[in-house]
Amino acid sequence: MAKNELAAKKDLLPALAGAFETDAHAGFDGMSQEDFALPFLKLLTNTSPEVGVVEGALPGKILNSVTGELYDGKEGIQVVSCAYVRQYIEWAPRGSGSGAPIAIYPATSDILTKTHHEPGDNRDYLDNGNYIENTANHYVMIVGADGVPNPALIVMKSTQLKKSRKWNSMAMSVKLQGANGLFTPPLYSQLYRLTTQGESNDKGKWFGWEIERIGTLEDMNVYQAAKAFAAQIGAGEVKVKHEGESTGSEIGRAHV
Repeated sequence: MAKNELAAKKDLLPALAGAFETDAHAGFDGMSQEDFALPFLKLLTNTSPEVGVVEGALPGKILNSVTGELYDGKEGIQVVSCAYVRQYIEWAPRGSGSGAPIAIYPATSDILTKTHHEPGDNRDYLDNGNYIENTANHYVMIVGADGVPNPALIVMKSTQLKKSRKWNSMAMSVKLQGANGLFTPPLYSQLYRLTTQGESNDKGKWFGWEIERIGTLEDMNVYQAAKAFAAQIGAGEVKVKHEGESTGSEIGRAHV
């Protein structure tokens, strides 16, 4: 069965399809936003705990933290960027703490002015021994082969922050012709393909994101879903629960 469990009407007996539509949303009455988990899309690397444990999990693949689905890094995944939130996250030293953030600060915080670097370490440490990570959160709609949109979160930090900035710049540069001239369309009006590729520096090798703009959305249903998701984020209705690297870097839970 497909991950979305949404079969097209043409593939169902008309009577059954009609019954499903009549009973749409039935059974979900007792569920609130606290009862749903927003998938994280994690780029697997050599140090990802899933590699060698989860069947098919290899460096360079993309993992859906909720469904367990793996996407080929070269083929990539199509997404709509719906909203962007940057934060400073305070973590306990690796191997200690609960795996949950100690604190989360907004991008306007001056927390970095209170940090220092240890010899040979580029992390931003507080005097209490914890460290701060500049974290870019890209809220997206995954658009699968069936055209059905599903919300997810992509977290970029460290070496991937430059990819985040590139993505934001790419989105801002899009211009469409309107009745009154050129205008910048909504962030959630564009479709992108995210792939992965190997990267390296003098400290090692890893996989990083590559972002390519496919073009302007042509599906109104996807656009409306992306717009609604963006509105939820803007209203503060999406609460993310990050988990640290000791429990699976960039995988966590979020209520939507």
